[in-house]
Amino acid sequence: MVPVLLVLLLALILFGAGFALKALWWIAVIVLVVWLLGFVIRPTAGGKRGRWYRW
Repeated sequence: MVPVLLVLLLALILFGAGFALKALWWIAVIVLVVWLLGFVIRPTAGGKRGRWYRW
């Protein structure tokens, strides 16, 4: 009985980690797109070109 429970627990942990990693990949892609848009969209502020974000 214990080996079956250990296998089920391992499967749940791996499933949870896989879901978390997939979510982190989507967040990383969104941040990359926003970062690249920062180079494309540069409003002119007082005649000086600057980024629209401050980081």
